[in-house]
Amino acid sequence: MNTDVPPSTFTVTEPTTNEPTARETSVVLDDATGTAPRPRQTGERHDFTDRLAALAAAPGVYLMKDANGTVIYVGKAQSLRDRVRSYFGSPRSMTGKTRELVRHIADFEVIRTDTPREALILENELIKRYQPHYNVLLKDDKTYPYLKITNEEWPRVVITRRVANDGGRYFGPITTGGSPQRTLDLLERLFQFRKCTMTIKGDQRPCLYYHLHRCLAPCAGKTTLAAYDAELNRAGLLLQGKDETIKADLVSRRDAASEELQFERAQRYQEDIRALEHVLQRQKIVSRRDADADVIALARGEGGDASVQVLNVRGHKIHGTEHLRLLGARIDDSDAALLSSFVEQYYGTQRAVPPLLILQKALLTDEQGALADFLRGRRGGKVEIVVPQRGERMQLVTMTAESAAENLAQDRLRWLTDEQKMTAALSELQDALGLNGWPRRIECYDISNTQGTNSVASMVVFEDARPKKSDYRKFAIKTVEGANDFASMNEVIGRRFKRIQSPDATDAAGWSAWPDLIIVDGGKGQLGAALEALRALNLDNLPIVGLAKQNEELYLPGRKDPVILPRDAQALYLIQRVRDEAHRFALTYHRQKRTAAGLHSSLDDVRGIGPKRKKQLLTQFGSVKQIRQATVEELANAPGMTRDVAERIKAALG
Repeated sequence: MNTDVPPSTFTVTEPTTNEPTARETSVVLDDATGTAPRPRQTGERHDFTDRLAALAAAPGVYLMKDANGTVIYVGKAQSLRDRVRSYFGSPRSMTGKTRELVRHIADFEVIRTDTPREALILENELIKRYQPHYNVLLKDDKTYPYLKITNEEWPRVVITRRVANDGGRYFGPITTGGSPQRTLDLLERLFQFRKCTMTIKGDQRPCLYYHLHRCLAPCAGKTTLAAYDAELNRAGLLLQGKDETIKADLVSRRDAASEELQFERAQRYQEDIRALEHVLQRQKIVSRRDADADVIALARGEGGDASVQVLNVRGHKIHGTEHLRLLGARIDDSDAALLSSFVEQYYGTQRAVPPLLILQKALLTDEQGALADFLRGRRGGKVEIVVPQRGERMQLVTMTAESAAENLAQDRLRWLTDEQKMTAALSELQDALGLNGWPRRIECYDISNTQGTNSVASMVVFEDARPKKSDYRKFAIKTVEGANDFASMNEVIGRRFKRIQSPDATDAAGWSAWPDLIIVDGGKGQLGAALEALRALNLDNLPIVGLAKQNEELYLPGRKDPVILPRDAQALYLIQRVRDEAHRFALTYHRQKRTAAGLHSSLDDVRGIGPKRKKQLLTQFGSVKQIRQATVEELANAPGMTRDVAERIKAALG
């Protein structure tokens, strides 16, 4: 393990706000006006349109931040997209407090959960940690209750609001009012554990619970320790969701009571079932197994860029989370290499090292021992590193990975809204490629097919480093058979720039704008094919580069060696965004064509068979196979059919 970060690796960037650094503001000028972009005024609302559209319609927690990166509000949502978007609608529908909050929002972050209940509990934990200014109604020290099997010789089941590392077994948290006591009452009816707090001597007189078959009476020596432990273990299995027989029995009793018209008794059984189901829901935002741990998951982009989400578990609960971008990560960097470098850099700072790291993927094999020694030295004690495959730890990893992917997508969109970074990217790209001016309009082309079938291409457009989706175009490859990306690229470039020379090309159609830079996804081969098409149209003077996927090398016409942008260059990040968007758009169109091709029926090739007749035939006969087996007379007598069309069907299908 190297103690110094080599030049070829990435660096971990701390979460930042949208405010530009002093270095960026001092060097970047708008080449059209000679002035820097207008700074955002205090209280001016940020435009999060693209970022809001990219949010998942899934439950989770959102953290609103001010210009200094301070968390000023924590909220929960059943749908992150809908809830977060509601803050940036018309101010007229907002309360005064919400308008004041929105006026200070400069950024936001989200944490995905699987259920709204998990979001509720996580919201409570994060509010207690951050004490955000605008969560005034929730800034109490509320904690949710748990059911606990105590760590005693003769254990009990109790309700507690404090999770401690005391050897007890905790189940919950339980968020519905009244549910903890109802569930405890249910367990006391189902299992014969003691309800009292007396010291067990074995010679006391048994109480009423023993005679009601609600307690094994260890106080009177009526049971053995093994039998009592078995009873508590059954209760524990039920609370872990591993014993479905009891719930099935309650359902059976409820149904029987309903059939006997004993509706009040059936209602009591139904309430017991609901109480049991509530506590049986497995929660990933609380770790029953591990008191203190960090959960680390990696997210990768199409262009190789990457970020890491770290989930901090402290005292069996999620204490917080952190999202960090890996600056300069490349597509050929392995997940193991990225995670190994991340762990070294992340814990090489003043961050506390927990006794357990739960990783999404394994570290580099030849560095595991050195990293373990390094972490042990930083902590001053043993540090365990695990890569779970199942169970509670795997659920924590899955939740963390979902948040990592969500926040990586937000990172990209956040970058696109940062005026200073965009202008820096255009300036760097101009210098690196020797362009006459900023490449304000960039067009990127990508080919997509599956083993040569359903071959398509995409054209995406970025203007001033932002996607201009109204000018996106998609092409179905017409003249190329099989998987030939070179010939396909030649066809697409030729078709696009014939349109720009056509008198029919209008601004409204999106074809008449000339690009300042053309990017073709691929290396020298794709670049050569595109150049051939441009030469045929006498347009070989247009700025064009080929972008190789492996390491983002930029191949220029007439140059043997590619241009390789610095790993921390804003221009590289822009190139990756453009290429990833072209790939996404092409892949989406390819999947649409492939799906449409899969729905194609042999009936579609018969002259005289349109959608209506096809539907009538399939309704009448059930399948193409049955249509093939039908006689001409049977086909001719079907609704909407004629004998002439029926004969053509038989001739076509056999």
